[in-house]
Amino acid sequence: MEFFHEVGVSGLEVAELKRLLTMENLPALCSSIQTVTCSGDGTGDIYCVWGAFDVRREEIRYGVRFSLLNCPHALAWTVTWHENDQRIVIHCTIDEQEQDEMFVDSIHEFVAAWSAGLSGRLKP
Repeated sequence: MEFFHEVGVSGLEVAELKRLLTMENLPALCSSIQTVTCSGDGTGDIYCVWGAFDVRREEIRYGVRFSLLNCPHALAWTVTWHENDQRIVIHCTIDEQEQDEMFVDSIHEFVAAWSAGLSGRLKP
């Protein structure tokens, strides 16, 4: 399944977005993430709405991808900058086409929390 949210922001640079999207900043950017402990190599431990997981951060062409490495649903999300449209896209995926309604709702809330956090951080 796929989940999307967009945030309109003008004048952002990909490098600026990547600097913002650090492991240490995750709890400040998304209210669904309570704590993160970093290992210093792009991995760490995260405690979020679904519990505790190993997390990996990877820089990609237009942003950053985060993966919950030991999540039974292979949950991952990307935060990317789309310069032509002046928007950030939050894209979250899991490995099933159908899932429990409560879990799906929690993913919608997670992506919305990312949108709210980025909007609050990047808009005046």
